[in-house]
Amino acid sequence: MLSFAIAFVAFYIWHALGVTVGYHRLISHRSFSCPKFVEYFWVMAGYLAFEGSPIWWATIHRAHHKYTDTALDPHSPRYGLGKAHNGWIKRRKYESHIDPQTQAKDLVDDPLYKFLDRGGDWGKAHKTAFFIGMLFRVVLLALFGWQIALASILAGFAVLQIPLMLNVVCHIPKLGYKTYATQDDSVNVWWVAVLAMGEGWHNNHHASPGSAKTGMRFFEFDMSWLTIILMKQIGLVSRVNEATHEQLLRLARRPVPHVVTVPVVAKKHHPVMMGRSQSHSLSR
Repeated sequence: MLSFAIAFVAFYIWHALGVTVGYHRLISHRSFSCPKFVEYFWVMAGYLAFEGSPIWWATIHRAHHKYTDTALDPHSPRYGLGKAHNGWIKRRKYESHIDPQTQAKDLVDDPLYKFLDRGGDWGKAHKTAFFIGMLFRVVLLALFGWQIALASILAGFAVLQIPLMLNVVCHIPKLGYKTYATQDDSVNVWWVAVLAMGEGWHNNHHASPGSAKTGMRFFEFDMSWLTIILMKQIGLVSRVNEATHEQLLRLARRPVPHVVTVPVVAKKHHPVMMGRSQSHSLSR
């Protein structure tokens, strides 16, 4: 039982960081740069948590930031809790305002992501993700036994709930607190941050989507940020975008325009956007 528990926690952390570091902060927002093998390591950790095509995921998330909490947002709770949680996944094709050829043009020609996307067919892509995820557990079963395989699959399904839960909970104002004056319903929810490796500081994220750091205050623990900084210290990351609480707080005291550019601490300058905007950077 102890080995099962240890394996579950280890797989949960790996898959969760795959979603937060790989899918979210790396390929969706390009908040840091790293070699391709590091990118694949984290993205596949998220993929094995049944997250689906990386191109599809990044396209949907970038659309979420561009149209946050409007009728064009793919999963705003304003238009139904069911849609915000998992209803948006059931659609079989992109809507006219969501186009991977323009919103994820940095990903569409990547050979691995292109294969996993299955020509943009959501149904095929989801089935492929499920098949590969289960095949991975069969390999674990053969090599390490049923406890390790079961721990991995349960951790994968648990991590799958992170973005689905976050889409709902962190966009219902009464469930959290708002530090920065963003033009949306995003709030910080501490227990979501614990489960989601720092992603629960969601108002912070919407205030600075291009920042690799979302835990802005001393008590806002951000496991994903610590992971990125550790990778930078050992030479696996070459550029990191970082917005600070002081920068965002100064802006929060002013009227929030449609788009505000915030300077960031980075090896190269990459703007961090505040407000509703196409907030990711496609520069490498």
